[in-house]
Amino acid sequence: MQITELSIETLLRAKERFEDTLEQMNVAEANKMPAPLIKSVTWLTWHTARELDFQISDLNNSQALWFKKGFGEQFNLSLPDDTEDWHHTPQEAAKVVVKDKALLLNYLAASVDFTVAYLQSINEESLQDIVDTNWNPPVTRQVRIVSAIDDAIMHSGQAVYTRRLVIGK
Repeated sequence: MQITELSIETLLRAKERFEDTLEQMNVAEANKMPAPLIKSVTWLTWHTARELDFQISDLNNSQALWFKKGFGEQFNLSLPDDTEDWHHTPQEAAKVVVKDKALLLNYLAASVDFTVAYLQSINEESLQDIVDTNWNPPVTRQVRIVSAIDDAIMHSGQAVYTRRLVIGK
């Protein structure tokens, strides 16, 4: 098994966790922040989709799905398109709400599919390419991919925890 295949399988498990979590919640429950510092399942799903979308778009020099597929207009959030969601305050995170869970699931699926297609298109030698010299040591393609997938795994687990706080199961 190639490293990229392992990465794909890992990412797909996180996606399944999000889907299962959202399946058990209604929209109001998904949008609820159970405590000021615990973000909603909606925010966790949205952020994960955006993080995959923007990180992979940067790696393959393409326009993010957020713009290309019109997800920005569909979400219509009262946040700037270039919001640094990993720095969101509780007040900013509370602005990430949806009227329909399908929008969240569609963006997550599109971002995961985009990531999978990218992972299938690269060769293992390219994993050692330097993609960001703003860090010391410089960041390789592999490190950036691991970071994006690790973030998806972490947030999918947080979504399960948040669901349990909101609906008790």
